[in-house]
Amino acid sequence: MTDTITSNIEKLNELEKRMSAYDHAISLMYYDGSTCAPKGTAENRASSMTVLTEELYKLSTSEETVKLLEQLDKSKELLSVKDRRRVYLLLKELNEMKKIPMEEYVEYEQLLVIADDVWHKAKDESNFELFRPYLEKIFETNKKFALYIEPDKDPYDHCLSEYEEGLNKKTLDSFFLKLRNGIVPLLKEISNHEQVDDSIRHGFFPINKQEELSYYLMKLIGLNPDRVGLSTTEHPFTTSLGSHFDERITTHYFEDDFACSMYSVIHEGGHALYDTGSDDELAYTVLDGGLYMSIHESQSRFYENIIGRSRSFCEYIFPYLNGLFPEQMKGRTAKDLYRAVNKAEASLIRTEADELTYSLHVMIRYELEKRVMAGELEVKDLPEEWNRLYKEYLGIDVPDDRHGILQDSHWSGGLIGYFPSYALGNAYGAQLLNKMKQTVDIDKCISEGNFKSVNDWNRENIWKHGGIYTPSQLFDRIFGEEFNADYYIDYLTEKYKDIYGF
Repeated sequence: MTDTITSNIEKLNELEKRMSAYDHAISLMYYDGSTCAPKGTAENRASSMTVLTEELYKLSTSEETVKLLEQLDKSKELLSVKDRRRVYLLLKELNEMKKIPMEEYVEYEQLLVIADDVWHKAKDESNFELFRPYLEKIFETNKKFALYIEPDKDPYDHCLSEYEEGLNKKTLDSFFLKLRNGIVPLLKEISNHEQVDDSIRHGFFPINKQEELSYYLMKLIGLNPDRVGLSTTEHPFTTSLGSHFDERITTHYFEDDFACSMYSVIHEGGHALYDTGSDDELAYTVLDGGLYMSIHESQSRFYENIIGRSRSFCEYIFPYLNGLFPEQMKGRTAKDLYRAVNKAEASLIRTEADELTYSLHVMIRYELEKRVMAGELEVKDLPEEWNRLYKEYLGIDVPDDRHGILQDSHWSGGLIGYFPSYALGNAYGAQLLNKMKQTVDIDKCISEGNFKSVNDWNRENIWKHGGIYTPSQLFDRIFGEEFNADYYIDYLTEKYKDIYGF
C-alpha cells in the first residue's frame, strides 16, 4: 500500500471518528427522549438535534470529504476488503445526501424528534388525528427524498433497499405469498383443535421481580453488563451509542403478564449480541455493528423464538421462574410454560404475537406502506384500512387507535420500509438454525443454560463481520445457497403440529 493510500486511510479513520461522535450525541438524545426524559422536552432536543444534524451533514458532504473518498475509490483495488467496503458505503451515503438539500434534511430530522414526542401522546390518548399531520409529512418526505436520490426508481423500492440492499416489492410480494400459503393452512388446522391454556403467564407479577428476571436473562444469553444497559420505554428498542462498545436495550413491563417483557428482553438482547459482537477493529466506522435490518432481526428473532420459545429453554428457565413467582407457578410445569408461550392465537399487538401469526401482522404493515407510498391510500384513511385488514387477516376487531394504527413507533421515527425486515428475519433465522445444527448441539446448549457454542457460531459467521458483507454475500459464505423461505415454513409446521397434536 502506497504512502498516499496509508495517509488517506488515516484521514478516513479520523473522519469516521468525528462522524461517530456526532452520531453518538444524536443517538443519546433520542435514547433519552424515548426513556427517561421529562414530557415537554422534545422542543429542546429538536433544537440541539438541528445543530448537530446540520454539522454532520456539512462534515459528510464537505469538499474535503468528497475529495478523500474519491481518491480512495480510485485506488480501491489496492484497499483491503474492509476499507473498500467502507469507501463504497460512505460514497453511497455521500452521493445520496448531496441530492437532498441540507435545509430539507435538517428539517426532516427535526420533524422526527417532534413526531416521536407527538406519537407518544397520541398513543396515550388513542388519538390518531393528533399524529396524522406528522405522519403525512413523514411519508411525503420519504417519497420526496427517494425521488431525489433515485428518480427512476419506485420510491418504496428505494426505502426497502435502505434496510436491505437490493430488496424490492417484487421479491417481498413473492415472499409474503409463500408465507401466507404456508401459515394460513396451519392456522385453520389449529382452529380445529382444543386451544392451549396460557393462564400460566397471566396473574400478578411484581415489576421488581420482572426486573430481576431481565438482568438474569441478559447474563444468561451472554450480554456483557459493562457494555449493555437496560431501561424501560413505551415501545422496546435497541440502539448503539457511538460504537458497539456502548449498547442500550429497553423493555416494557406489564404486571399481569411476565412473558411480554421476558421475550422483549431476549429479542432486544439478540440485537445487542449482534452489535457488541462486531469486530473491535470496525469500531467508529460505518461497518460497526449490524448494517442490514433483516440480518439484525434474524438474530433478535432467533434468540427470542427459536431459542427462547423452545421446549429446552422453557424447561431450563422454569425453575428460575418458580423461584421468582412461587405462588403464580404453583402446580404448573415447564410443559405448561412451553405450550403457553407458543399458543397460536389471533391478537392485536404485533410485539406480543405468537410465532405463527406474527408475519401476518408484518404483512398488514407492508401492504399499507406500499399503498401509501404509491399514492393509492391516504394517511387519513390508514386507521380504517388497518382495522379492515386485521379483520380480514386475523379475524379480530380493533377497539381503538392505541391498540391499532398507533401501536408501533417505527413510523414516528421515519422507518418507512423497515417492517418487512421482521418477517425476513424470522425466515433467515430458520435457515441459520438448520445450518448451525450441523455443528452445534443447540438443544444441549440450551438445556444446560450455556450459550457459548451458539454465540461463538453466530459471532464467527455473522457478528464479527459487521457491515462488511451484504445479506446475499453472507448467505453465500454461510450456506453456499440463496435464501429459502421453505426452511421457515417447515420449522413452523413441525413445531405447531407437535404442540397441537396433528
